[in-house]
Amino acid sequence: MRRQLLKTVLAVAALAATGAAVAQTKTIKFANQNAKGHPIVMGMEKFAELVESKSGGKLKVNVFPGGALGSDQANVSALQGGTLEMASMNSGIFASVVKEFAIYDFPFLFGNAKEADAVVDGPFGRSLHAKLEEKGLVGLGYYELGFRNITNSRRPIQKVEDIAGLKLRVIPNPINVDWVSALGANPTPLPFPELYAALEQKAVDGQENPVATIQGAKLYEVQKHLALTNHQYNPQSVVVSKKFWDGLSGDEKKVLQDAATESARYQREQSRSQAAGILENLKKNGMQVTELAPAEIAKLREKMKPVIAKHSGSVGENTVSAVMAELDKIRK
Repeated sequence: MRRQLLKTVLAVAALAATGAAVAQTKTIKFANQNAKGHPIVMGMEKFAELVESKSGGKLKVNVFPGGALGSDQANVSALQGGTLEMASMNSGIFASVVKEFAIYDFPFLFGNAKEADAVVDGPFGRSLHAKLEEKGLVGLGYYELGFRNITNSRRPIQKVEDIAGLKLRVIPNPINVDWVSALGANPTPLPFPELYAALEQKAVDGQENPVATIQGAKLYEVQKHLALTNHQYNPQSVVVSKKFWDGLSGDEKKVLQDAATESARYQREQSRSQAAGILENLKKNGMQVTELAPAEIAKLREKMKPVIAKHSGSVGENTVSAVMAELDKIRK
């Protein structure tokens, strides 16, 4: 009888210990709009792997790609409300909560990936992320979506005038609406999860995204023409809900921060090493690719100048001066 009682006590203790271990595990939902296999999602998966390893299994990350948890706008609200722990999204989307983030959507801001890295990883990028805290968000670092290009189903784009009249889907924010309008095209703001259907149904003629996103979302099935314009570079902010962040210990915060920094390096390597292969794959899938001549790119830049001037006022001259000062340092 005594032996049986001891067995029962030990079994109950073991069960309690198991329950305590389960209770100690914190699960993080990490959302993004891109499809599995996209370099952004690869970065998120690397982050999940690092977090689990660095925390000894006490922190677990579940990755939700492909807009599974709703649009970017819905994700921002969920992060602020604490019902979603993490997301990665175009940094420019945060202009709806902190106006200075619109600087990241300025056309032709960065000449190459090296310039972008130096700005987002340096004091400027960190200072913008710091502004998110009072809005219920904590920025841990930047992945990259990359340089954006224009696709459409109507005609090849060989000169700037070919863009006029096209109905183009844009990220829902003012600067994107304005630069598309400046080219004589018709901007149509749409959340990314709605894009494929809109292109398939010819509700819009085209869109603009980096090649990895064009491939990941299989837009080659509904778009024939791709123009390599590189008109905009998108950093992707990796953000945590402040409500969730504030409940973490110092050690747990360090795990997330270190994993974000390490996975960002990995993610950008993947993004850049895959670009040439992705372009070849898009051609194999029937896309006709054109490149604008230098004179046409110069014309494109010229048409963007009034848009940049207009939005410099709303973003704030101090923000524009700060990013330009960083770029001047890199370019010298």
